[in-house]
Amino acid sequence: MSKVVLYYIVSFIVSCRRRRAGGGPMLRLCLALGAFFSILTAAAQEVDTVQRLDEITISSQRAPSTLRTATPTQVVEAGEMERLGALQLSDAVRQMAGVTLKDYGGVGGVKTVSARGLGSQFSAITIDGVPVDDSQNGQVDLGRYTLGNAAYVSLSQGQEQSSLLTARAYAAGNVLNMETAQPAFFPGERVKMKAGMEAGSFGLLSPTLQWELRWGKRLTTSLWANYLRSRGDYPFLPYETAPETLRRDHSAVWMATVDGNLIYTLAEGNTLSAKVHWMSGEHELPGPLHLHSQTPSGQSSDEQLAFAQAKWKVERERWRWQLLGKVRGSYDAFLDTTPSTFQHNDYRQREGYFSASASHDLTPWLELNAAADASLSHLESRQQRQTLQWQVQTDVTRRNLSAAAAARAHFKAANAAWDLRANLVYTDIEDRLEGRDQRPSYRRMTPYLSAMATLGQGTTLRLFYKESYRAPNFGELYFFQLMPKNLRPEHARQINLGITHTQDFHHLHFSTTLDVYRNHVSDKIVAYPLHSMYYWTTDNIGKVEILGLDLTANLQLPALTFQLNYSYQHAVDRSDPASKFYGHQIVYTPRHSGGGSVRWESRWVNLGLTAMVVGERYSTQQNLDKWRLAPYCDLGLTADRKFDLRIGTLGLRAQVLNLLGVQYEVVRSYPMMGRNWRLALTYEF
Repeated sequence: MSKVVLYYIVSFIVSCRRRRAGGGPMLRLCLALGAFFSILTAAAQEVDTVQRLDEITISSQRAPSTLRTATPTQVVEAGEMERLGALQLSDAVRQMAGVTLKDYGGVGGVKTVSARGLGSQFSAITIDGVPVDDSQNGQVDLGRYTLGNAAYVSLSQGQEQSSLLTARAYAAGNVLNMETAQPAFFPGERVKMKAGMEAGSFGLLSPTLQWELRWGKRLTTSLWANYLRSRGDYPFLPYETAPETLRRDHSAVWMATVDGNLIYTLAEGNTLSAKVHWMSGEHELPGPLHLHSQTPSGQSSDEQLAFAQAKWKVERERWRWQLLGKVRGSYDAFLDTTPSTFQHNDYRQREGYFSASASHDLTPWLELNAAADASLSHLESRQQRQTLQWQVQTDVTRRNLSAAAAARAHFKAANAAWDLRANLVYTDIEDRLEGRDQRPSYRRMTPYLSAMATLGQGTTLRLFYKESYRAPNFGELYFFQLMPKNLRPEHARQINLGITHTQDFHHLHFSTTLDVYRNHVSDKIVAYPLHSMYYWTTDNIGKVEILGLDLTANLQLPALTFQLNYSYQHAVDRSDPASKFYGHQIVYTPRHSGGGSVRWESRWVNLGLTAMVVGERYSTQQNLDKWRLAPYCDLGLTADRKFDLRIGTLGLRAQVLNLLGVQYEVVRSYPMMGRNWRLALTYEF
């Protein structure tokens, strides 16, 4: 009888798990009631047979905490990304506090992120903890990475709170990580598939297919494929006084992505994972607006990217260590077919990367960590002009070595639980230009300190100080010229003081975070486009001082969820008091920004409303009215519903984006898309 009881209890647990993947108090109540009624049911049966239970394989991917961390951390999980209709990585970070997203319009426009005014290059972009690099414009374009198989996206200011970090993650000013979803199976399941189709305004079409397979007790694999295209010919008004509406010209995009993953469990706490990723796409590059018309553009870019990475992670009672490696190749081509300015440039980049990290619990309250990274990158660029003769423009190899040593102490004292962390990072970079004796090198040691005190169950105080050192990358130094630019490395100092609080009142859950910070950047590198999205220029600003505040709040009721965030950034040039730029807000950084969302869930339909508000910005270093970009508010409305079918689950979603049809610019002369719609259908079985 005891085995029958166990069978009913496990069956009921699995049933609850299917219905409420989110867990929480309701799940615990279900488990308790299920166990009670299962015992009564089994006792009433006169069955004495032995039944064999299927193995349960459930993935336990835990997103980083947003409340119990010494550094501010924001997370967007898969469920929320699906409800928001997020297609690209940029969609997931758009409403995060303290984030400035540069967007050049439409689905195919370049999208880069800057956190707390530090600039996009201080943000380490990682996939499953492995750094991503990109030769195009020297910046990682978030629009090139789609979210269909992501478990969550997290942004950690200062530093991630993990025992096993790469040395690059230790060195970065902040880390934006996209974690791939691991396959999860219920009893008896060996194969899972998910097919989806999304369509929208201006020719948007995006089919998706995901396939997951459990080969045995230890091996699971997944394959995800996506195709995305859009004409991008949305209407806009060149100026408010313009007599007619124009359509965006030459802004079509297509992009195909395939992502394969393997997870092999060698033993308990001993896991090997691998990823193979391929992307190919073509983007037409629209010209900027001038006066009452848009500049005709014959420009386009062609990108191909492929990488393979592997991670071996071992966790023991007191030891943890991790090895990871990556090889990457990319091809970027720029074509301008305008007869007077014909040009064809291509850029080929290859990279090999290896990292080792380890963690040891020296005592019950003291933990020691270490990491070492090594990478070798090679960039070759060529130009073809009216002569139709290829010329080698740049051939450069970069060797990058970095190492980190860290310690963590956690204990209870003075009615609080304390968490203290410290680390030191060494960076050593050297470039070699073929055919030249020049070997630019960059070396620096940078520290990090943090303290967190947890008061009771709901309140946390946190403080961190960090120095970051960033050498100019390939794009900034060599992307468009034979000789390297005379750019100096950036050096940033960050200090943050914050408080988090969470409270439960019966069926109500409330959480909030408040952080104030000061960032000081010496020799800040600022990038901005010239006559197209592809051609950028970079300059050093002597000193930039950033004073800011980030506020987030979350309120959950049984059927309603409210989210709110607000950011204030006073990011000004402090280089030379005699300069006409002194005290002016830095380029494209709003002083006030924020957003919010409300979601209502019912048995008939789920409704969501989102808002993103951005204050005025300036497109040049000098804050004059003629360079001012007006503030804007972008509203979105979503309705979705899932239907449980005899076999599988059907999901439907409808969205209206930029509900009020507001015309605005994130970057001057590149108008954003007005009101547009999207419809999505998914079938999971």
